[in-house]
Amino acid sequence: MQTLTTNPGLLCPFHLAFPVHDLEQARAFYGGLLGCPEGRSSQDWVDFNFYGHQIVAHLAPAETRQAGLNTVDSHGVPVRHFGIVLPMAEWEALSGRLRAAGIRFLIEPYIRFKGQPGEQATMFFLDPSGNALEIKAFADIARLFAR
Repeated sequence: MQTLTTNPGLLCPFHLAFPVHDLEQARAFYGGLLGCPEGRSSQDWVDFNFYGHQIVAHLAPAETRQAGLNTVDSHGVPVRHFGIVLPMAEWEALSGRLRAAGIRFLIEPYIRFKGQPGEQATMFFLDPSGNALEIKAFADIARLFAR
């Protein structure tokens, strides 16, 4: 059996496809508010550069729905979510931009697991189609997988 290994020097962007109910709203949210450059598109989907990763909003209104919740650090965290881990200064700037834009947070920006190995800044919010996003930051990114 072949074992897969990671190569820290190799950039391997992830690809994520998700449903939206309206492509223009997705463009305004991901392209406008979050600042993700648009890539290829068709009448049914749009690619975005999500911090170097490829996310694709697919027009599929019947597939959009609220995610179930699990409790993490006393908060209801959407089970189905995606996001990015940013440097702390970028996380703080994005948090401020989202607040200024009037985004309603599912979980307000805060520091989770204070004093523990996994201490991190986090925030949760929804896109216009109800897809949950989590944006995180670590004071020390080397602690990303700390136990």
